Amino acid sequence: MPDAIVYDLKGLKCPLPVMKTRKRMQLLAPGALIAVETTDPLAVIDIPHFCHEDGHTLVESDALETGHRFLIRKKT
Repeated sequence: MPDAIVYDLKGLKCPLPVMKTRKRMQLLAPGALIAVETTDPLAVIDIPHFCHEDGHTLVESDALETGHRFLIRKKT
């Protein structure tokens, strides 16, 4: 993910990871990549749903030792 912005949201509980991701993505250029890292177990449901609802592409979802990483491409 060399061109992705890493956004560390570890320690935040639902609904904060989605709310903060939505706000941060408003600042990004269309097509930009962001890697969102979370520890909230509900993020595996909430982040893909957010991407689908807002028209972003969930490029990748990885389980990490301490949570999850979601690679999201902002809609163009």
